[in-house]
Amino acid sequence: MEELRWYKIFDSLAEAEKKLPLNQSVRVVIKNISICLSHSHQGFFAVQDECSHLKESLSRGRINNWNEVICPWHAYRFDLATGEETSGNGCASLQTFPVALEEDGFFIGLYA
Repeated sequence: MEELRWYKIFDSLAEAEKKLPLNQSVRVVIKNISICLSHSHQGFFAVQDECSHLKESLSRGRINNWNEVICPWHAYRFDLATGEETSGNGCASLQTFPVALEEDGFFIGLYA
C-alpha cells in the first residue's frame, strides 16, 4: 500500500498568501511531478499542472469565480477541488493532491 508523504512548500500561511496571491496559480515540482498550486476564494488546491487536453501548463491559466482553473490554450475548465473537467468537452479529470496547513508549514501530499 502506498504511503502519503508530505512535502513542505511554504513555512507558514502568511508566506503562502504572500507568494501565491488570491486567484493565482504557481507551478511546483515535487519528485519530478509538476503541480499547479492555486489559491482561490475557497482555499488552496493542488492539481496536476498538465491540461488533459493538450498538456498545456495550467499554472499559466487563470482561476474563475466557480473555483475552476482555466487552461490558457483552449479555455478548458477544471474544478480545483475534484479535478473534474467542467467545460463539457469530455477531457479526463486531473489528478488532485491534498494540501495541509500545519503549525510548521504548508504542505502538499504525494503518494510514494
